[in-house]
Amino acid sequence: MIATWTHRSSNPLPEVVERLFRDHAEFIFRTAYRITGCSEDAEDVVQTLFVQLIRRELPADFLRNSKSYLHRSAVNLSLNLLRSRKRIEHYDNVEEVEAVSSEEESRGQREISQRLRSAVAELHPKAAEILVLRYVHGYTDTEIAKLLGTSRGTVAVSLFRSRLRLRKSIRRMGDNDETT
Repeated sequence: MIATWTHRSSNPLPEVVERLFRDHAEFIFRTAYRITGCSEDAEDVVQTLFVQLIRRELPADFLRNSKSYLHRSAVNLSLNLLRSRKRIEHYDNVEEVEAVSSEEESRGQREISQRLRSAVAELHPKAAEILVLRYVHGYTDTEIAKLLGTSRGTVAVSLFRSRLRLRKSIRRMGDNDETT
């Protein structure tokens, strides 16, 4: 089976990468979009992930759980993108901006979204990954545990702690805004 997946050490064959792309690109895009808040950034994450997959050797456990590996990579790439630059809010289309009834409401929503993204970027990548699986993709604690190869209790504790950290980070950001 491995011979059909790999050639020259453990680099994947183009057909394998193409199949992985067809099977998982939408899932990876949604993950990246929820973290970055920008469709262009999410597309960049998808493209970067698959280019890296072609260029790198596959981890030994890749075949056992490729979806988990791809998801973890998407989370890490998205968080790195957020950490690497100051975000300027982008909108996908004019209708999205025009749909908001008042500029104040729009500004408030953007501020909340930006604070949430910044707070998630401060989390450990594993904690951010679990949050995205739970609240973006709607997986149960049991499904997340199975996907990540851990226990349901570990997932539940991570979610609890992450929510606390997010609350504290968002409050701290709000307090900093009021003092400036």
